[in-house]
Amino acid sequence: MIASSIGTSLNGVLTVAFAPACAACDRVLDAPLDGPVCGFCWSGVQPLAQSDTAPTDHVDAWQAAGEYDGSLREIIHAFKYDGRRSLASPLAALMRDRGADLLHVADLIVPVPLHPWRRLRRGFNQADDLARRLDRPVCRALWRTRATAPQAGLRPAQRRRNVRAAFRVSPFVDRSHLEDARVVLVDDVRTTGATLDACAAVLKTAGVRAVSAVTVARAALHGR
Repeated sequence: MIASSIGTSLNGVLTVAFAPACAACDRVLDAPLDGPVCGFCWSGVQPLAQSDTAPTDHVDAWQAAGEYDGSLREIIHAFKYDGRRSLASPLAALMRDRGADLLHVADLIVPVPLHPWRRLRRGFNQADDLARRLDRPVCRALWRTRATAPQAGLRPAQRRRNVRAAFRVSPFVDRSHLEDARVVLVDDVRTTGATLDACAAVLKTAGVRAVSAVTVARAALHGR
């Protein structure tokens, strides 16, 4: 009770003194101690209307926490492009809830890698931040070997060509850990799944038994 009263008082002081804005909607935060996104935006996250488990060439099952639209889109942008890394924990919580069936049977979590230059510019890999909060062993099994163009704006066939041969198994990973393993790939957003599929192909060539993918959001390919 005392801790709750102190928290309420501190939230009030911070709100009055600094008027911190929600990272997603720019409204003044009522409870800044709870994080950089307001409760209204979190409540506006749109869950998927149906399951997202249809397989593709190399990914055996998919799952996403919500639609890449509205509040969730703004929250992901704040996390990924504005460096609000504290958002990794609540976003990963959404992934754990929605992807529980896939995560429960996973031997390893593999984050989709960024090219070193892009990671240097951004300062972190958002997929890695999410993967470390999914309560399963993390294996940084993949390297991105070339700096591909951003996938946004590309047609499906262009996306596949863009990431073709863009990944390899890391020379620092013990390949015996991959043999016959059940792996879950992690990324922030899936649109056509070309990047995840390219990663899965490399993992299966290395001896992985099954590859699933869990993302924060699923995006529609608008205008194509």
